[in-house]
Amino acid sequence: MSDGAKDGFENLLRDAPASLHSQISEAFRARIASGEWPAHYRLKTEPELAVELGVSRGTLRRALTTLLDEGLLRRVRGRGTYVASAIIEPAIAQRLSTLTEDFVRDGIPTEAIVLDCTLTVPPKPVAALLDLPQEQSALFLARFRRTEAGPVALMENYVRADLTPGIEAIDFSANSLFGTLEDRYRLKISSARRTFSAEAANERVSAALEMQPGAPVQYLQQITYLADGRPVEYSDVWINSNRLRVTSILSRR
Repeated sequence: MSDGAKDGFENLLRDAPASLHSQISEAFRARIASGEWPAHYRLKTEPELAVELGVSRGTLRRALTTLLDEGLLRRVRGRGTYVASAIIEPAIAQRLSTLTEDFVRDGIPTEAIVLDCTLTVPPKPVAALLDLPQEQSALFLARFRRTEAGPVALMENYVRADLTPGIEAIDFSANSLFGTLEDRYRLKISSARRTFSAEAANERVSAALEMQPGAPVQYLQQITYLADGRPVEYSDVWINSNRLRVTSILSRR
């Protein structure tokens, strides 16, 4: 890319027949289509993007407006611009707590079995959601939680290792993830985006939850943010709905 543009936008050409804003729209559209910018990915601020691209904020804004009108992006007041999801996502299950915390609160005895707890380079969509530079490691934590009735949930988490040095040495069969982030690392967890859907259990999920392959499971995806807006954790959770139900207690304003 000419005129000092960065971050992989090398194909933006000043003397091309297509306008700059349409070239930017197409470049962003390609990143969304490829999954490099997954649903809920938060774009950098307009000033930051304009500097990286070497264009005026007006040109950048025209490109963003095109994608907003197409429904590929959405703006959240006070939070920024995000890649839109293709699925309607009502805001349900509003309380930000973990399964472990809920079980403890309700007096239900459970056991956590750790399957993996290692540093690894996360998949590109996960790295994007966590605002991690390319090839930077994160903690990968895989566990399943069981009650007396059997396994109820398979949980896979990616945690930013740059904010949690040494976290791979924690025994997560005896320590909760959020408790570790808050108590050991003094991180202030503020909010999360939690999305629910239904899936058919693949072989890995069905084996962990002791279900038949293809049986329906409830799938939960979550991105957790600190008080300063930084994402700190991404998780995939599969729930055996025959043994565990997610319930929301709602009040009308």
